[in-house]
Amino acid sequence: MHIEPGVVDGAKMILAVGTAATSAGLGMKLVGEDLKTRNPASFVARTALATVGTFICFEVLPHFVAGVSEVHLIMGTTLMLILGAGPAALGLAMGLLFQGLFFSPTDLPMFFVNVTTLVFPLFLIATMAKRVLPSNKPYVDLTYTDVLKLSAVYQGGIIAWVAFWVIFGQGFGAASQVMTFAAAYALVIAVEPLVDLAALAGAKALVRYKDSGFFAARLHNAA
Repeated sequence: MHIEPGVVDGAKMILAVGTAATSAGLGMKLVGEDLKTRNPASFVARTALATVGTFICFEVLPHFVAGVSEVHLIMGTTLMLILGAGPAALGLAMGLLFQGLFFSPTDLPMFFVNVTTLVFPLFLIATMAKRVLPSNKPYVDLTYTDVLKLSAVYQGGIIAWVAFWVIFGQGFGAASQVMTFAAAYALVIAVEPLVDLAALAGAKALVRYKDSGFFAARLHNAA
């Protein structure tokens, strides 16, 4: 997901700055919660891994333009489950910034728009995981249905934010482009739960390293 430059511009970008600031506040809340379960060194290591993972999603994995945005396999749910919501939020933002600074400078004007679109849905699924997933079940024991719910909400949130930004920036005349993007992005919703399950299976096999600091506390432990 990279909303194309120019979709939101001028004075309308003020709203994007505001929503990005709010997403930063939400991200800091997730960071604070993470530091209650893991030490700072663990947090830094997992944030670095999340940043690398985000960069791989944006630059290495296949992606294409559909309507007003690029379609990427953004594994936000995977990052949250394996590394924790706080590192995932910061990693998504840093990966997006790193890509813009060094590989796609034309995307930088849309940084606030894009970071909002990535982080708000992550905060939503982090909250959902606490309230919906069984508290006696570590993440490595989640079922396909469990991860499908999280992935659908996260990717659906991205689609909703893209639709909002496009209509806010370009008006309802651009609705057809939103539909094109949403249809293409449905492929991500179909694929990501399988990626989540594969990652969780790999993490389960590494249970002996659960206290290494490279995994979220909830990954191998019940809440």
